[in-house]
Amino acid sequence: MTYENMFSALGDSTRRQVFEAVADRPRAVGDLAADLPVSRPAVSQHLKVLSDAGLVVCRAEGTRRIYAARPEGLAELRTWLERYWSDALESFAAEVNKGRDA
Repeated sequence: MTYENMFSALGDSTRRQVFEAVADRPRAVGDLAADLPVSRPAVSQHLKVLSDAGLVVCRAEGTRRIYAARPEGLAELRTWLERYWSDALESFAAEVNKGRDA
């Protein structure tokens, strides 16, 4: 699992919709397909990509598979993004302060 895989997985708009739905609450494939303009097999394929990227987890509940967002995956992605966001803000602050010193 890499950050590149995570970003790639979320790069598809339908896949983002699937991810947002399971992040909202755990759901089965059939429930997801009922709310999206794609078939059950397509939803399953999107969930596979999200799972391989470490963004969702699956648990068996009888004969159904229930998917949910994987908090650790989101935390890893957030940590990576915050590092760059912090660097960008520090660079911006340095540039602003440079103008004050003149």
